[in-house]
Amino acid sequence: MKHIKLLITFSLLLMITLVSAQKVEYQGKEYKIKKDLIFLDGVDVTLNLTVSEQTAIKDALKNKVALEKAEKEQKKAEKKQKEAEKAEKKAEKKQKKAEKAVKKREKAEDGLEKSQKKLKKDTAKYEKLKEQGKLSPQDEEKWLKKLDKQKENIEKSEKKLRKM
Repeated sequence: MKHIKLLITFSLLLMITLVSAQKVEYQGKEYKIKKDLIFLDGVDVTLNLTVSEQTAIKDALKNKVALEKAEKEQKKAEKKQKEAEKAEKKAEKKQKKAEKAVKKREKAEDGLEKSQKKLKKDTAKYEKLKEQGKLSPQDEEKWLKKLDKQKENIEKSEKKLRKM
């Protein structure tokens, strides 16, 4: 148990050390910078470098950090843009679906209205023929079946519209 705690502690310290030391390449050499110290291959070379070299190395690190930050920000912006585009497409799809539903409802209402007008017209024609005595018993039966069928279709259409 003690070994595990020791191993975890050592691992954390190693990670902190690696994270706090930042690498930068300058004139073909890879330097590590920890606070104000500059290391080359694990050796402190801060005092061996001129002030202008130290400044140049630190500036290179600042530029590297700024570039990495800009890249992260650009990736975040691209991700947000993709999410926005995805949301826009989803909204457009929803809008189209709603428009399609409205058109479908309008079409069903128009069909119902036409069926009602046809029933009214056929009922009037049936009544007129019946009053004039021009219907045989078979014709009258056909007319009544026809009118019943139209009424059933109207009821189905109304029920369908209520469900929409």
